[in-house]
Amino acid sequence: MKANYKPVPLAESNLFNVVLQESKKEFEYPWHYHNEYELTYIPAGQGIRYVGNSVENYMNDDFVLLGSNLPHCWIDETGSEQRPPNAIVIYLKEQFWDEVWMQSHEFAGIRNLLRLANRGIKFDPAVARRLKKKCLHLTELPPLQRLIQLIEILDELSISSDYNFLCEHGFSYEPTNHSSDRINTIYKYISMHYRGKITLDDIADQVCMSPKYFSRFFSKVMQKPFSEFLNEYRISKACKLLINTDNQISDICYDSGFESIPFFYRQFKKFKGCQPKVYRQNYLKAFTTDRIK
Repeated sequence: MKANYKPVPLAESNLFNVVLQESKKEFEYPWHYHNEYELTYIPAGQGIRYVGNSVENYMNDDFVLLGSNLPHCWIDETGSEQRPPNAIVIYLKEQFWDEVWMQSHEFAGIRNLLRLANRGIKFDPAVARRLKKKCLHLTELPPLQRLIQLIEILDELSISSDYNFLCEHGFSYEPTNHSSDRINTIYKYISMHYRGKITLDDIADQVCMSPKYFSRFFSKVMQKPFSEFLNEYRISKACKLLINTDNQISDICYDSGFESIPFFYRQFKKFKGCQPKVYRQNYLKAFTTDRIK
């Protein structure tokens, strides 16, 4: 259950690379890692984001900073009638961190930001919208102005308090080979069968393992039991339904794959810190406030 190593395209700069992804093929890449830090801004789109042992929905103005060798992938779920996913992806190369000027007092905030990136940082959509213009213009600027603007973006992020970590404290990943078949098989199987019952026998069979070996293996790699990962995935689906539909919460419970309403409520509180009704109300309140602004 290993992530693919993804080589980042070479660019003229030795410090960073900016890539505009405008198609589903460019946007989606199997669970992978690379040496570079990655800052990804998605102006429009929706789907599932996997970072380390985290699984969450992403929507418009998704803004995430990832540390070196932190496995990740984004799975697009934008409807065919909508525009394809698009993203600005900034790769900070290892030399960026090693440069002498980065060790100066003036860059202390950015250094700390990059240290925290090993846990994966998800910034609030308001932060993304504030920096949207700067991110989109990066591809149009000459080299020096591009570097200056990137530093301005990182500086603003380093002083922001509107963020949360994606990975649990202490998550680490040691890349040992280039095979991601098993983890991507698991992701695909869950996405197709989460509404029904998924047993340990079912999922272990997909990757040709015994249930006992699969359980140990998954817990070692993802640093959480498979059952917890599956419940987290189902809660992410429930959140999407809470936001995009007016369905009754009991219907959303069953549509997300849960068989018990009390258990659904306990899991929702565990992963989201509130009850489903409050989550829906908070989203509608934030959306209305944002539209007024």
